[in-house]
Amino acid sequence: MEFDKRAVAAVVVIQAIYAAMFLLSKAAFDGGMNNFVFVFYRQAFATLFLSPVAFFFEWKTAPPLSFLTFCKIFMLSLFGIAICLNLYGVALVYTSATLAAATTNCLPVITFFIALLLGMEVLRLKSIAGIAKLAGILLCMGGVGMLAFYQGPQWNFFNHHHLFLTRNDNHRSVTAPSTKSWLKGCFLMLASNTLWGIWIVFQAFVLKSYPSKLMLTNLQCLLSSFQSFAIAIAFERDPQEWKLGWNVRLLAVAYCGIVVTAVTYCLQAWVIEKKGPVFLAMSTPFALIITIILSAILLGESVTLGR
Repeated sequence: MEFDKRAVAAVVVIQAIYAAMFLLSKAAFDGGMNNFVFVFYRQAFATLFLSPVAFFFEWKTAPPLSFLTFCKIFMLSLFGIAICLNLYGVALVYTSATLAAATTNCLPVITFFIALLLGMEVLRLKSIAGIAKLAGILLCMGGVGMLAFYQGPQWNFFNHHHLFLTRNDNHRSVTAPSTKSWLKGCFLMLASNTLWGIWIVFQAFVLKSYPSKLMLTNLQCLLSSFQSFAIAIAFERDPQEWKLGWNVRLLAVAYCGIVVTAVTYCLQAWVIEKKGPVFLAMSTPFALIITIILSAILLGESVTLGR
């Protein structure tokens, strides 16, 4: 029972951290920060923070890193972190922090299907548990579809003032996204969550051959930093867009790099090892409740019945 309490507490902390990530990332993008540059800085900050910690605690106990395991970690970093985060960044520009949190609720479905295909989970439709799983999957996908295609009436009981924008943040105005942009953002967010689900499942396999969680997380951060830099430099070559000041951009990068990437990746690796990937994915709805309220209060986002 004590172990279950620790696992539940860990996933609640993870989702609270992710909720703050949605808000700060959206605030940075609304302030004009390039989303590709943001991902690179995020992973670079995570690497700088985590490297001394990982080397201090696990350098002597870490198992030898074979070439095959390194290739697995490289591909895991490329698709599960670098490409996944860049797709998420583009989608967040097109949509809202609330949608980013809401669409992560399809992560349990994606993760479950991948785990089911790989034989890590079982679906018995003749049992009550199997029927409950199927009903949960259908409800989850129906909810995500409603968020994407149905707007609904607007709720006006929150203060619609963007806390992080000032008069100097004139790079990008905060306006309601068009229907075309919104749908594009929804599909990009779904693609990002699909890669996220694949990353969660396959990380469980990598942990079996390389069980040092800190070193594994640090190596993924390091590799994804180089991969994200290659992507960012291909899309953004203006030196002005790479500058960081004492503003929400630096706060978002530091928070997402140190707290989200370094801390939650280690917590996630621990939860995956102890309880499996589906247990971690099932905790994602916690982030939505926090994000809905804070995005309306802090970012001035409109809350509608559908979205």
